[in-house]
Amino acid sequence: MYKLILAVAVVFFAFILWIIYLSNTGGSSVFFDFVRSIPHGDKLGHMCLFGFLTLVTILGSKFRSFACGRFKLYYGAVLVGLFVVGEELSQAFIPSRTFDFVDLAADSVGITIAVGIAYVANKHLTSVAT
Repeated sequence: MYKLILAVAVVFFAFILWIIYLSNTGGSSVFFDFVRSIPHGDKLGHMCLFGFLTLVTILGSKFRSFACGRFKLYYGAVLVGLFVVGEELSQAFIPSRTFDFVDLAADSVGITIAVGIAYVANKHLTSVAT
């Protein structure tokens, strides 16, 4: 089951890379048209895309985590978070794009919601197994 979820994460990451490529090159897509038709669609899109990627990455990595002080951080969330920060910062250097702090905030909200869902799911799965 975890392998299937990890495969979904890899395919979804490839989809996000394709969307980023289209954005960086000024391409168009039916997805862009759809997002523009929804109020605050860009921010909701950021939140949902990176939230879902975080969730499937955490699940696919079997909830693996590490301690950072008092906090337990999921590897999947940290990896997605680093990718998001790098991708958003890179936009400052791409002529057709602009860095947007609100996009980064929407990405962070999606990641945080996904971590919460993963935490509850892991707690539930652990309590059912014992």
